[in-house]
Amino acid sequence: MERITEDVHRELTAIFRELKDPRVHQSMLSIVRVEVTNDLSHCTVYVSSMQGMEACKAACVGLKSAAGFMRSELGHRLKLRHVPQLHFVASDSIEYSANINKLLHDLKVRGDDDDGIAE
Repeated sequence: MERITEDVHRELTAIFRELKDPRVHQSMLSIVRVEVTNDLSHCTVYVSSMQGMEACKAACVGLKSAAGFMRSELGHRLKLRHVPQLHFVASDSIEYSANINKLLHDLKVRGDDDDGIAE
């Protein structure tokens, strides 16, 4: 199952680059996680955007409209007998990670300034 999940993740990343929908291209999407059910009937794809949650939700609408194309492409590329239904979920994990990184960077800068004052 892990191998199939990784294969689906890799191929969906490549397929995203081929999509011509402006909602997908403008939002700079990244696939955060892919979950495939054991019977290969459903695949949940968690996507995140650097431009925030609203752009990610708009991109999910575009992805949902292109799900048929992506599903057929997955079938051709992975040679699966049964290609799972694709479900797209907007995630704020990239935005959350960037916020944590910024906070840590601010702490480090303040820590460096405090060290210079104490000496």
